[in-house]
Amino acid sequence: MRVSNRVLLFFASLVIFFPTISLSIRTLTATNSATNDQTLISSGDVFELGFFSSGGSDKWFVGVWYKNIPEKTYVWVANRDNPLSNSSGAFKVVDQNIVLLDQNQKLVWSSNTTRGINTVAELLDSGNLVLREAEDPNNYLWQSFDFPTDTILPAMKLGWDLNTGFERYLTSWRSSADPSSGDFSLKLNYHGLPDIFLWNKQQIESRSGPWNGEGFSGAAGMEPLDYLKLELVTNQDEVTYSFSVTTKNLFTRLIVKPDGFLQRLTWIPNTKQWNQIWYAPKDQCDKFRKCGPYGICDTNASPVCNCPRGFEPKNLQAWNLRDGSDGCVRKTNLSCMGDKFLHLRNVKLPETTTAFVDRSMSLKDCGDQCLRNCSCTAYANADIRNGGTGCVIWAGELLDIREHPLGDQNLFVRLAASDLGKFYFLLSLISTFFIG
Repeated sequence: MRVSNRVLLFFASLVIFFPTISLSIRTLTATNSATNDQTLISSGDVFELGFFSSGGSDKWFVGVWYKNIPEKTYVWVANRDNPLSNSSGAFKVVDQNIVLLDQNQKLVWSSNTTRGINTVAELLDSGNLVLREAEDPNNYLWQSFDFPTDTILPAMKLGWDLNTGFERYLTSWRSSADPSSGDFSLKLNYHGLPDIFLWNKQQIESRSGPWNGEGFSGAAGMEPLDYLKLELVTNQDEVTYSFSVTTKNLFTRLIVKPDGFLQRLTWIPNTKQWNQIWYAPKDQCDKFRKCGPYGICDTNASPVCNCPRGFEPKNLQAWNLRDGSDGCVRKTNLSCMGDKFLHLRNVKLPETTTAFVDRSMSLKDCGDQCLRNCSCTAYANADIRNGGTGCVIWAGELLDIREHPLGDQNLFVRLAASDLGKFYFLLSLISTFFIG
């Protein structure tokens, strides 16, 4: 009898000190759900899904966070733009869909899936929430990785499904305490050479520089690390960027913050902190079109905007006041067949949205084709690996060039022969011979 009393006393103390006991489940089915006191846990206890309220507000969301990291770090939010007014809701599988219902059983959010039989929802150790048929664990009918919020995790893709026109991109939180959609978006542009753009509403804030086979040509410090592998897939079905880790149990993520900064963060278990290993924009030269058409931005120069050989400031008065946004203009008009090329080394390539790309052409053939086309203004290798392969040809103005001392990208800008000079032309010929 004493034992029974002790047992009763123990459970009574739980009710007093822990009025809500959090329960966890491994999958969601038509017969169970996640509520404000119940979470969905990945099989290896890496990630957790549940209800949360950020910043002490009365708005409630369903999100995914790292289960065993003390600092609650959210990596995905389902109903970011349609919050619950309180914590009374249910996250469950209904009619082959994952849905979020409020306290009145009103639909707040849905995966909007239209196929599948006997479906279950599962949170994977990658952080991916998937909807699948119970008998087929590898056939995803829907996945949260296709609808990222502000975070890219390993194995998550940024970019385009070319067959359907579907785009995966990041959008910042409204503030550090508000997960609703903010002003900044991170998107992969696949026209020309793939390039990552940071948007502020409808305006480009900065860009990574085109993918050159090893990385993005203007994203200093974004190169692969010992434990990090970057991948760009370009084929008839998709153009996507992703990354993976080669070290087990290492947590790293890339986020776009509410203030428009990008960060790559890695969790350090010893210090129990997220360590910033890369960020952007880094300086004023990361500002899109900082130095205007044909202008070159160099943070080691003063002023930072410079005109290349054969060009001069379009608006000298503004230029002298450190405003280079009008860019540069040619000193001498091109004559087409008598033009030459200025060799610029270690630069972030200009925007390639409207550029011509041929991945099989040699650099020499690329230059010859550019010279034959009177509208061509510059050319470069599409890929810098193995001495350089492929061809990119620009027509029209060259936008958003910057010095990139750690890069290995060469750009050949078309000039009138008289502006290049005989000695410089000879050096350019020798350089082109050894490169291409």
